[in-house]
Amino acid sequence: MAQARIAVRLSTFGLPLRPALTIAATLGARAVQLDAGPDMRLTDLSDTGLRQFRKLVADFDLRIAAIRFPTRRGFDCLEGLSRRVDATKAMMSTAYQLGAPLVICRIGEVPENAEDPRYTSLVEVIGDLGKHGTRVGTLLAAETGSESGATLARLLEADSNAFVAAALNPGRLIVNRFDIREAIQSLGDRIQIVLATDGVLDLSIGRGINVPLGQGTADYPEILAELENRKFGGYLVIGDEQPQPDAKQRAEDAIEYLNNL
Repeated sequence: MAQARIAVRLSTFGLPLRPALTIAATLGARAVQLDAGPDMRLTDLSDTGLRQFRKLVADFDLRIAAIRFPTRRGFDCLEGLSRRVDATKAMMSTAYQLGAPLVICRIGEVPENAEDPRYTSLVEVIGDLGKHGTRVGTLLAAETGSESGATLARLLEADSNAFVAAALNPGRLIVNRFDIREAIQSLGDRIQIVLATDGVLDLSIGRGINVPLGQGTADYPEILAELENRKFGGYLVIGDEQPQPDAKQRAEDAIEYLNNL
């Protein structure tokens, strides 16, 4: 991997769209990740609004690597499930119009027991969303971290007629005590994007915590080597989940760290 294909999570700057895009372009990123939500209601945009949005991003010589679409509950929760599925489908269709190849979701906790009614429901929902992604041209990407890579892979492989990608989040895997290498090996070519995060296990408080990229236990040289062996050509997304006062410096440090590898 001669040079990392780096995308910046815009919400990490806590700024309006244009100033955030300006920073991302200044940092030398190739693309951005958008976070859909109350502050960015992408599905409410008209066709004209979507074209203007896409042009604004292109004017900064950037692409949209992915759109994160948070749902109040995962797809494992039956209450209000059809509404969440419909909203996700609408986001995937909108993402295609914006030129985004992926919509990243935390799909919920995947039960280990395939006989669990929640597991059966998840298989149906994931299959439905996978088929929708094929129709509209933008894929759903299930974020890793709530379960092992093997457990997630088993779910994503349950419907052979549908394809759902995976968004590898090393930091979240560490925090929840799952093995990164095992996740890469289990999910293989489904990994279409990497959320370049890091983490450590803090034994004093009995749980994992997220830390700046390169300061945790995620072995990125090994991670990138494993991905390169699988011809990974997706983006590495840097940026914190919550806006930080020193977000620009943290982003610069993360980009330098990845490029130095």
